[in-house]
Amino acid sequence: MDLSVTIKSLKGTQMAAKITGTFTVSQKIFPFTAIAFGRIGGHNIGAKITKSTEKELKSMGLDVDEIIDELQKNLIQGNLTLPEGLDKESFVDD
Repeated sequence: MDLSVTIKSLKGTQMAAKITGTFTVSQKIFPFTAIAFGRIGGHNIGAKITKSTEKELKSMGLDVDEIIDELQKNLIQGNLTLPEGLDKESFVDD
């Protein structure tokens, strides 16, 4: 699945952070929020999407659970775009 992630804001520390951003799938952009424990690229990230986003993804014939799994995988692996001025190395474990 071709899903890309863009972080809009990141608040917190390397131990725990609240993330807001967007993900793109099938050339459509959707918002998400997430909580990262143990840094982005760490071991535990919980991503959430709105009910309206779920509904739109379903109408596109996409599996919502698969989308969330892929979103979380990208966040854990650090496959994302960060806002200008935020140093990726300060929040991503390689």
